[in-house]
Amino acid sequence: MTDLFKVTPTPPLAEALRPAQLDQVIGQSHLLGEGKPLRLAFASGKPHSMILWGPPGVGKTTLARLTANAFDCDFIALSAVFSGVKDIRAAMEQAQQNLAMGKHTILFVDEIHRFNKSQQDALLPYAESGLVTLIGATTENPSFEVNSALLSRAQVYVLQSLTETELKQLVERAQQDVLSHLEFDPAAVDTLIGYADGDARRLLNLLEQTSTAAGAGNITHITAEFILNALTLNARRFDKGGDNFYDQISALHKSVRGSHPDAALYWLCRMLDGGADPRYLSRRIVRMAWEDIGIADPRAMQIANDAALTYERLGSPEGELALGQAVIYLAVAAKSNAGYNAFNQAMAFVKQDSSREVPVHLRNAPTRLMKELGYGHEYRYAHDEPQAYAAGETYLPEGMPEPSWYEPVPRGLEIKIADKLAHLRSLDVAAKTSKK
Repeated sequence: MTDLFKVTPTPPLAEALRPAQLDQVIGQSHLLGEGKPLRLAFASGKPHSMILWGPPGVGKTTLARLTANAFDCDFIALSAVFSGVKDIRAAMEQAQQNLAMGKHTILFVDEIHRFNKSQQDALLPYAESGLVTLIGATTENPSFEVNSALLSRAQVYVLQSLTETELKQLVERAQQDVLSHLEFDPAAVDTLIGYADGDARRLLNLLEQTSTAAGAGNITHITAEFILNALTLNARRFDKGGDNFYDQISALHKSVRGSHPDAALYWLCRMLDGGADPRYLSRRIVRMAWEDIGIADPRAMQIANDAALTYERLGSPEGELALGQAVIYLAVAAKSNAGYNAFNQAMAFVKQDSSREVPVHLRNAPTRLMKELGYGHEYRYAHDEPQAYAAGETYLPEGMPEPSWYEPVPRGLEIKIADKLAHLRSLDVAAKTSKK
């Protein structure tokens, strides 16, 4: 009688279209193509522990489930967000029971980077003994987030965001299998793919929302305008604390260093669009000015600082224009890391060197006793010398050779600086020669 009232829930589109076999997986051809690592692993007949590293919605859970199916293993899934050592032990007890019945177990740990060290250590003996085959999924770099002992016992596979072509294949499959009642304009498909941003699960969720909205409005023809009006479209995928964040700031910095203003603007806008804190970006822009432009164009530091101050005064979105223009200026400015290198070399030298005494002629002499001890004696006041330069004078500790840390580059203002330094060195040589 109760069966009359039993309602079977409709699975989400992402679950309804989850591949049941390896050939149905869209994307990851670098791992699943003929002769590629994961394809060969499936063909080997024996499962092995692995870490699947990649952004959200690229098939990590699907590949774990397919592995269990391919090797006829029991599949136990844990979420590192909600699970602890107690859950790990319960899973191991289930694995022992499976083994007693002649069935191997695959333990899938989603977001494995969220496990702390003790939780990851708890997995280690079971993975080592072969009681379970461990498959961990992570969006974070496992080199930093997974214990080295655990990492050494697992093969790391790097999954990639789906391309536009692959996402279009997914749309076609969704239309063919579930959404055949809807017709999508090419512009509508492009809009959905743009907001999916390489994430298959996100694309399927957007398609599902579109289907629901179309049903409510009794619409079968989907346009880009309908999607923009009917759906709540979030910003593109952006992980403020993960590899994606640091990869993009690296791309911005290297585009500035490489003197490519359009690329620098692209990465800046990508990060702003994704929700990066403009204050963090302004600090990094100031750093770029000092590290990569330096004394070759001192205006770059001023513009970077002014842009940061402008953002503090105006906020978003008005202040972001100042950051954009600062990035453009830095990209087209003359480049020099001479000052940056000189500072680093000097710091490295001082850290390993002894504490050398200040030469007597350079010491401060505010008292009579100090003057009687010779402090400041024979110091040559540069302003009283020809060309305001005490030719032949030394300012380094006794016995310390000239290190030549700062070497101006032949770009921007440093061209003139190099000429001046060369002239001063010639005066030093002439002064030393005249003493002989």
